[in-house]
Order: sequence, then C-alpha cells, then structure tokens
Amino acid sequence: MQFSISSLLANFSDDKLIAPKVLEKKLDCEEGEGLHQLQIALDALERVGVLLKERGKYRRLHEEGVVEGRLRCSSKGFCFAIQEQEGSEDVFVRENQLSTAWNGDLVLVKVTREGRRKRSPEGEVKLILERSNPSVIARIKQTESGFRAVPLDDRLLFEVEILPNGTVADLTAVVDQLVHVIIVRYPLGAYPPLGEINQVLGEDAQSAPAIDLICCKHDLPRQFSGMAQGVAIALNQELEAASLQSSWEGRQDLRNLQTIALDWPWQEMQAAFSLEPLGSQTWQLGIHISDVAAQVPFNSALDREVRRRALAVATQDLTIPLFPPELTALRLVPGGDRPCLSLLVTITGQGDVQAYEIQPSVVRVDQTLNPEDVSKILAKKGKFSLGDLLQTLGQISTGLSEQRQQRGTLAAPLNLTLPMGYGDEGIFTALQSQSGLDPSSLMILANELLGNHLANLGLPAIYRHQEPPELYAIQDFIKLAQNLDLPLNLSDTSQVTSQDYQRFIHQLQTSDLADVLLELLCDTLKVPADTATAAAHFSLALTGPYAHCCAPLQRYSDVLNQRVIHALLDKGRDRRTARAKESVNLRHHSCLDQVNWNVLPPDDQRDLEGAIADILPDLQEQERTVYQAWKDLQGLLRVRRVQACAGETRPGIITGVQSYGFFVELIDFSVEGLVHVSSLKDDWYEYRSQAQTLTGRRNHLRYRLGDRVDVMIKNVDSYRQQVDLAVVGGGSQASEEELQVAAEPDSENEQEEDSDQD
Repeated sequence: MQFSISSLLANFSDDKLIAPKVLEKKLDCEEGEGLHQLQIALDALERVGVLLKERGKYRRLHEEGVVEGRLRCSSKGFCFAIQEQEGSEDVFVRENQLSTAWNGDLVLVKVTREGRRKRSPEGEVKLILERSNPSVIARIKQTESGFRAVPLDDRLLFEVEILPNGTVADLTAVVDQLVHVIIVRYPLGAYPPLGEINQVLGEDAQSAPAIDLICCKHDLPRQFSGMAQGVAIALNQELEAASLQSSWEGRQDLRNLQTIALDWPWQEMQAAFSLEPLGSQTWQLGIHISDVAAQVPFNSALDREVRRRALAVATQDLTIPLFPPELTALRLVPGGDRPCLSLLVTITGQGDVQAYEIQPSVVRVDQTLNPEDVSKILAKKGKFSLGDLLQTLGQISTGLSEQRQQRGTLAAPLNLTLPMGYGDEGIFTALQSQSGLDPSSLMILANELLGNHLANLGLPAIYRHQEPPELYAIQDFIKLAQNLDLPLNLSDTSQVTSQDYQRFIHQLQTSDLADVLLELLCDTLKVPADTATAAAHFSLALTGPYAHCCAPLQRYSDVLNQRVIHALLDKGRDRRTARAKESVNLRHHSCLDQVNWNVLPPDDQRDLEGAIADILPDLQEQERTVYQAWKDLQGLLRVRRVQACAGETRPGIITGVQSYGFFVELIDFSVEGLVHVSSLKDDWYEYRSQAQTLTGRRNHLRYRLGDRVDVMIKNVDSYRQQVDLAVVGGGSQASEEELQVAAEPDSENEQEEDSDQD
C-alpha cells in the first residue's frame, strides 16, 4: 500500500517509541515493496533529524522553529506555507527555498527570519510530507533533449520529462496537445520530474471534454483495479449463494414485511422501507440499510480500495461509484434476500418518534419504485395496498419535514442547483423543498437517531458537523440585498442563526433575481465535514449528534459507522458488571437513560478510536476533493456557455467590490466575472472599503454591492474559470451625503489602492 511521510509521522505522538512492526501493520506494508519503502523512509527521516532511533524503535523529534504547512504558490514564483492551526502566521518561502516542493504539497518549513510589522516570517522547505499533485494537466512541447510537459496551472513551476508508454506510440503526434500526465518520479536533486501520458485531452482546455478535464484535474479514479474487480466478483457470487439460504443466523427475519425501495436519481439502492400499523395513527416504520460492513471484511483488498475512494461521485453530469459495479448483491433490489441493519421506529403519522430499536436483519424487497411510479400509484390510491403504504409514508415524511422547518432547517427551492445527495442531505448546504413522499426525509431521521444512539453510549463514530457561516459573509450579502430593496436583517446582529437563513430564503423567492440570490446565499454557508466528535449541524438546525449511516454504498464513513454499530450489537456490555442481575437492551432507545458505564471493552473501544483517527483525515481530504470537483464541473459547464457569448452584452449584479475592480454575477449564466478598474476609462474611481464602493471623482457614478449593471463579455479562460468583463451601463449615483463621507479617508493603504488603477 502507498503511504506518505505525513501518514507515517501521524503514528508518532507523545514522544513514545514506536516499533517498526507496529508501523508496518498500521501502514499495511508488511511485505514486499511496501516494507522496503518503509525502511527507506525511516532511514531517511532518521538522517534528517525528524526521527530518533533507540533500541530498534523510533521516536519523533520536534525541532524548534520548524512548522508544518501546505504550500500556496503564485505564478510569480513565491509561495506561502499555510499552517492549519488557527491564529498561526503564514510563512513566506522563496522559489529557491522550495527544495522541489510544489504548490499544494504538505511540507515542514524551517523559519529562517521572524516576521515583523506587516511582513510575514520567511522560511525554507526542510521536508516534503505529502505530495498533492500525483498528476498534472499539461501541454506537450518538444525540446532538444526530448519531450516535456508544461503544466497548464501556472502555479506549478516545473516541466515534466515525458517517458514513452503504451498510451501514445508517437510523442511527436501530441506536441502542442493538452494531455493528462501521471507523475512517475518527483524531482530528485538536479533531475527533473518524470511522467507518462495517461490520456490525450485535445487541443486546448476549451475543447477538451468537461468530464475528462475535471476527473484528470482532481485525479478522480474512474476505473477499479483488476484486483478489486476480481474480489468484487467473487464476493458477489458468495453473497448471491447466501441469499438463497432459508435462514440467517443472528438476524431478525423481516422478509414477511411489505418492503419497497425508492429509486431516486443518482442514488444507489442501499435503503428500503416498510410500514406496519400499530394502532390509531401509529406505525412501525422500518428503515432497512444494506449491511455492507458485515459483508466486506475490514482491511480486505476491496475495503482498502473503497477507503481510498472515500465516497462516490453522484451528480447529473458525472457518476463514479464507490464499489465496483460487479458487486450487485449489496444493492436492495427485488429478487433475493439481503442482509440489512434495520432501524425500526415507532412513529405517528405526524412524524413524532415514540421509540426505536436497531436490529441486524434479513429483508426481501418486493418492489422498486421511481418517482414516476410513485405518482401513478398514488393517483389510484384505494385500489392498491401499496398506494396506502406510499400515502402514509408521504404523510410521515411531510410531518418530519414540517418539524425540521419549525426548528430552522434550511430548505431551498427545487430549481436551485445544489451539490450531490446520497439519499439524505449529503454534501448539501441546504435541503431541497419537497412535499409528499421524500425518502431523504426518512434517511435523515435514521441518521439523527443512530448518531444520537452512538454518541449517548459514548461510542466512537464519524459524526457530521457544519459550522455557522462567517458573520462578515452574511453581512455583505445583507448589504447586497438591501441595495436591491430587499429588507433582510439578522434577528441578532452579533450572530447568524439557521432561522435567519430560513427567513431569507423565503423573502428572496419574491425577487425577480431569486435564483441568483439564493445561490449566492447558499455560497455563504460553510461546507459540512466529518468529525470524530459529536457536534452541531447548522443547515439541519441540529445542536446534537448527527452521523451518516444510510449510504454505505456511496460513503465509506457510513461503512465505518456500521462497523461501530456491529461492535455495539456483538460486544456491547449490557450491564455494569458481570455480577449485576439487571441488564439493558442496547439495541433499544430506552437504554440511553440507563447506561452509565463503558459499553465496549477497552480494547475494542481503542481499536475503533484508532481506526477512526487513522481514516478520518483521508476521508475529509477526499470529500473536499470531490466537492471541489463538483464545483469545478458546474463552473466549467457554465463558463463554456459564457464563452459562446463572447463579445455580447449581458445583465448582471455587483457581488463584490475591491480596490482593483468589482465582481459581477451574470444573471443569465450564474457565473461571476471581474470588471477591472483599469477598464473604467470615463473617470478616476476611488475605492471606499467601509462602504464597499468604487466612486468616480468627477461624475460621482458609483459601483456598489447589489447595483445592476450591463457588461460586455471580453475574455473567458474556461480552465481557470475566469471571465473578464467591461461595464457598458448601470451603477448608481452617489448622494451628497455619501460624497462627504467618502471625502474622509478610511484606509491606511490609499496609495496602494490608487496604484492598482495605474
């Protein structure tokens, strides 16, 4: 298994000595080439003074003045090492001090000069912990010594020497072409990096297929390894044979329940639903989740492959599965028995939960329904028992949605483009408003109940957390809206609440710019993230624990949480001591008020905590990559539409003002472009940071947040998603009062601001 220096050093803490055997096991390199690479890395780290070897074991050394950071470079050659720790200073690194590190790499930097006044501290790269560019998109050129690839990203300050391979037989045929290059060897002393062409993309970024461009840019794996496919085929045959058994030991038999699976767009068939009447307006709602954790052994070849992928890509434009498509037996479809983890919820028709229990089960899906099927059956309700089931599920779903609305959960209109969903809220920053039967509403309920169950029993798990948005971001948006005569205000000016956002969404829908403004509002929300600590979720208006459990075929975090649930069911201690006579039912919600002891044996608790600590950073990083890839794909498709209209004049609204110009959201495309201050030839424009305006000295024409303008599309760079605009008309006239205020200086850097217009 491949490992980075960063993942190797992550195993060292508290100045404890670590044996190589422990590292071999944790890094999954106990034999062959992996073992050899580990020993080379340990020897190298010892030589550079990062590790100390004592009695055959290793200990981490921490040198004073050495910090860890991720490089952010500019096309001009200078870089900053950005430290993760809040409040830490960024360290300036000159090009000749990079030691072959590239933009995005995680590095150790030795601080060589302390910061002073407004100057950042300076340093040099001492060690590259983790490379972030396993491949690049580049243009091929021919030199006297051979063929070189010049990265399209001008922040990557190097050229790659191209090695011949089977993808391109004749390298002269791809000169000046855009290609995807896999890095075979990073720079070594004076030797340049080596690479091989993985895919030819076309003449330029404008004509290259959008999907190929984004997948190559973000290294999204679209193919499974031969080993993973072979394991998947063998496992599938085994599971299909097991599904023919007449009984399933240790699992509750729920095959007699009428069970349906809802086939909604871009989602795997990983959850099914049943409903049984218990009394007047009381039901047992069964949410049955494919038991992936029980069928895919932990740390097996398939498990490791899926762990590296972390989550599936599930959008209208691009779908990349988490598991090999050959593994069909984990999907909940008609035609066989399926092992599940079932959440059996006693619930009223209004969505009030009265009780629940967790059971390993075996279910048999009777029917798969898509949205069109559901609509047809509900139109004929009364004639089919299935229609009654769907109608009641819809009633419960509506009741749950109304409860969430009352507590402040965000719900955006259906026509608003939001990130990927995985049956629940997914990476959504806001749910999409739906009436009637909405399976995501039921899945979110399961995530809430299971997350609360695990947290209250003190079990380690991967929880979901979303921080509140930055106050300044929403204040800027409010100013923009107010300038458009939309009276938005915070209920408390010192903080932002989900109820504020909920109210804003409702108010903005009355505007003729509703689609643009709602998307800008959602952009101010922070992207949710996985965490090992139970925490609040802003968009769901949850202050308590919430954990993803319902999409194990699309997210590895859900598989890991399933493993925690199995540990609870199989090894959980249902009484304080072995001598205690009374026990509790750890599968039932009633145990939460009774347990005041450590539920899992200490070794199992530590193993799970260690597994989560090891895996969580990779899951977080991969989710950020997938989310950014989705953003890039949406942006690329939109910018290409803008590119087709180059030279035309289109309407927009000003969404940001800086000393160097102002940003305009093109209403027809939902794309932001820049009007540079140098293009404003009719007057000298002064920037006022407090008012966020550019105002002409003579004509008093003002460009401020929310002003409507007409702009001409001058130039479009689709790869960087940069749009250059020139203002044709619009803006607003500054009042006398505003001009008087503007005459008073509000910045210490007026000379710098003026120089931006030169």
